[in-house]
Amino acid sequence: MESRVERHTIPKPHPLVVGHVSHHNIQLHWDSEGQRNGPQEQWIKFSVEEEDPKLHTYGIIYTGYARQHIVEGLEPRTTYRFRLKVTDPAGDSAYSSPICVTTTREPMSGAQLHRAVSVNDVDAVLNILQGKQVMVDTLNKLGFSALMVASQKGFVRLVEILVENNADVNKKNSSGKDSLMIACFSGHLDIVKYLRSQGASWESRDYGGCTAMHWAADGGHYDVVQWMIEDGCKVDVKDTGLEWTPLMRICAISGKSDVAALLIEAGTNVNMKDKDGKTPLMVAALNNHEALVQLLLENGADISVKNEYGKGVLEMARSLNRMNVVSLIEASKVRQKPDLPTSSDTQLRDESQ
Repeated sequence: MESRVERHTIPKPHPLVVGHVSHHNIQLHWDSEGQRNGPQEQWIKFSVEEEDPKLHTYGIIYTGYARQHIVEGLEPRTTYRFRLKVTDPAGDSAYSSPICVTTTREPMSGAQLHRAVSVNDVDAVLNILQGKQVMVDTLNKLGFSALMVASQKGFVRLVEILVENNADVNKKNSSGKDSLMIACFSGHLDIVKYLRSQGASWESRDYGGCTAMHWAADGGHYDVVQWMIEDGCKVDVKDTGLEWTPLMRICAISGKSDVAALLIEAGTNVNMKDKDGKTPLMVAALNNHEALVQLLLENGADISVKNEYGKGVLEMARSLNRMNVVSLIEASKVRQKPDLPTSSDTQLRDESQ
């Protein structure tokens, strides 16, 4: 007589139970009932399966004898579908009803704020700031605050929003520059005016001793420099490195004579010396800024000044073969030379005696 092996149908398991859910993890656990006596191969085995939303098929993401599993590496604000498979030692299986779980929103961060600011996304910036989860002055990888970035790019509305949400207008980056200096260099006059109205200071210096006027001179924006002068910004401050004034920086970098003319009209000293004894005229000549050389000569630049090595501007220009500059200086030298008395002048002087 044939022996018959009696098989039992495994009961359908309860659905998975959801534990902690974050923006990238889901904790799942399940009913702890099941055979765990004797050798492990006689235990009930559990498998967690996840549905592929495109193929609508399930794949195993965990199998074993534990009673919980954490699904990791998930996308925020995304719905996932899971089911539990139970297998007895005889190989019979049963599936639970599926469950749907949605991960949470990704927590707001400084990186998100900077991404939104960099593309001028006003709505996103407002949403992030209203959540009160991100420090408005968080620095990016370059050491810039969101206000500095908006000031650099000329995003006026974002500048206003950030300041209204307590962004520090005088906060400095890793080189000591603040948002006002950055706006001055970038030429965004409307932002310069707004930052000033919110307490940004002309007296602030970066770690090289440069003021906003130094950076405005580097940027070479006429309207910005003009308004800064009208607002009382000093024009003759020296930095702490080369001891250059804003005028000297124009002579070295942009050579913009229209901006230099503003500084001269505002009273900058055209014969100020840097730490090596160079004057703005020498710096302009060395950098071959002809129009600027002419402007300085017309406004009292002294061609007789020597630097600390005993060299004058004419010698410097000749050594670099700046022949047009040499011609300008030579012509000015003739104009500056005092007139010799004529015979008629001598006669008049004798008659007066």
